[in-house]
Amino acid sequence: MTALTFGAPRYLPLLVIPAALLVVWLWRLLARQRDLRRLARHRVVPIRERFRLADDLSFWAAQLVAAALLLIAVARPQAPASMPRRAGLDLVVLLDASASMRVTDVASRVSSTPGRTREVARDRWQRSMQFLRELGDALSWRDDRFALTVFAHIATPQIRLTRDPNTLFFFLDHLYERPPFRLEDDTTWDTNLERAVAWGLRIVDKDAEIHGRSENAPLFVMLSDGETWSGEVAKAVAEVTARGIPIFVVGVGSLRGGALPPVRTSEGIEPSPGTSRLERAALQRIALAANGEYFELDRDGDRYIANTIVAAGRRLAPAAGLDYTADERYWWAVAVAAIVSIAGVLFLRRPTELGILLGGGLLAALAIGPRLF
Repeated sequence: MTALTFGAPRYLPLLVIPAALLVVWLWRLLARQRDLRRLARHRVVPIRERFRLADDLSFWAAQLVAAALLLIAVARPQAPASMPRRAGLDLVVLLDASASMRVTDVASRVSSTPGRTREVARDRWQRSMQFLRELGDALSWRDDRFALTVFAHIATPQIRLTRDPNTLFFFLDHLYERPPFRLEDDTTWDTNLERAVAWGLRIVDKDAEIHGRSENAPLFVMLSDGETWSGEVAKAVAEVTARGIPIFVVGVGSLRGGALPPVRTSEGIEPSPGTSRLERAALQRIALAANGEYFELDRDGDRYIANTIVAAGRRLAPAAGLDYTADERYWWAVAVAAIVSIAGVLFLRRPTELGILLGGGLLAALAIGPRLF
């Protein structure tokens, strides 16, 4: 109570009104006691009469106390409260943009994001775009940051670590149709996971160089159809694991696979060079080695995957002090006012007063009831 503050202290001066009425009430009580003593001296009865101290004045005392408590409630009493706060999440997405991501072996899924045009995913790349939108919605964007790099044989960062969700959704809107790498380039036809992991570390290190060490917990999310496990991949994963950064892997595609896209050259359109299948075993091995978890689009729900990844990152985030807030305490004043007001009715004995009180309560219920319901 010593640290109690008020959110609307301008209403506190109104307590002068019940205080003044309390003075009037005390004057009436003293007058009643004087009349009772005078009556006891001049009236002779065969038995000793007993009178209540305040009789029906107790009802008005209860109403004055209830009115004062309601004015205190209107002034919004607040008590300081503190809650432990955890740091945010630095989520770095490593997105496969190789030629195999244009394979159309995914389920034709319709995006159902509110307020947006319905988009149908036709290939692995567009399916990944839909999942990234769900992942962006799972972040709080208050302390959380998001970064994105796409890779094939080479890796190129697209979004530095940022707290602006518009940056992510701008990327998703303008690169939804196809990856930034051209099919005519030989480097597009290779999946270099170790290069992607290295670029993810470079994003984290560059941000620390510019803005200083971040309190957020770093987390990598890899979206890919996979590649064969190799020693280079193992080295890259070991480097990330040594720095305490887990990698959550999300597989895109199917085990049955699909035909790779044809290539348009100056001599015409070359036929599809083969079939691409989801390398589930290799991706699971990466997730296991990197202390992460493996998911698969169209096997697990997008929202479930996104929320699970974000929740795992929250558990890794260190404590970042306390958040001090004001806890509203007006409810106790309202509750005590109601109890005191109802208790005051027990001191009424005259039917007329009870009828007036009951009629006033009924009129108030009729006036307020329709607005509440």
